[in-house]
Amino acid sequence: MVRDGYYYALGLAVAAVLLGWLAGWPWALIPVALAVFFLWFFRDPERVIPPAEGAVVSPADGKVTDVSPATVNGVRWTRISIFLNVFDVHVNRSPISGVIRDVRYQRGKFMNAMNPACAEENEQNSVTVEGEGQILIFKQIAGLLARRIVFTKQTGERVARGERVGLIKFGSRTDVLLDATADVQIKIGDRVKGGSTVLAYFYGNKNLVGVAEEQTLQGVL
Repeated sequence: MVRDGYYYALGLAVAAVLLGWLAGWPWALIPVALAVFFLWFFRDPERVIPPAEGAVVSPADGKVTDVSPATVNGVRWTRISIFLNVFDVHVNRSPISGVIRDVRYQRGKFMNAMNPACAEENEQNSVTVEGEGQILIFKQIAGLLARRIVFTKQTGERVARGERVGLIKFGSRTDVLLDATADVQIKIGDRVKGGSTVLAYFYGNKNLVGVAEEQTLQGVL
């Protein structure tokens, strides 16, 4: 359980007591129901992390809405987009093991996360991870209901594949940009689990050391 769930539930429990005392106990059922929902929403289940070398795991639970090529500043990537509704687990995990090379927070709009334009215009947090001979970027993107993005790591920290790194509150989206040569294992419409579903495999170690810094300076994020 993410501790935020306890904060919301405690506040609503207090509201339920006050409402029941002032207006009658049947009215207290509304905040009680909301408290139960928040405890459930902020659940944080354990996941079995795939040990296979070169595996890229999903950073979030949700539905795959896009798998397509993307070219940024002349660099070819494969973009995988995952939509999270309010019923999905919203804890985010690192797709690969490695070192966080860059973290960039961008203020923006709160369009529906299903809108393709939200990948560029919505409020978001972009994280570059270098590891296993590869560079990978994943984005935490706010949606129509999401109003807060949480990222708990810092530039220079090492993360493990599937390690918890933050969350997005309520409906949202995550994007993964990976090398175009990666062997994608999922398709549009698939349901994925953060930390346990393999999105793609990197075969062989490409020497991409230093590329992250160069691409970041060029505005890849």
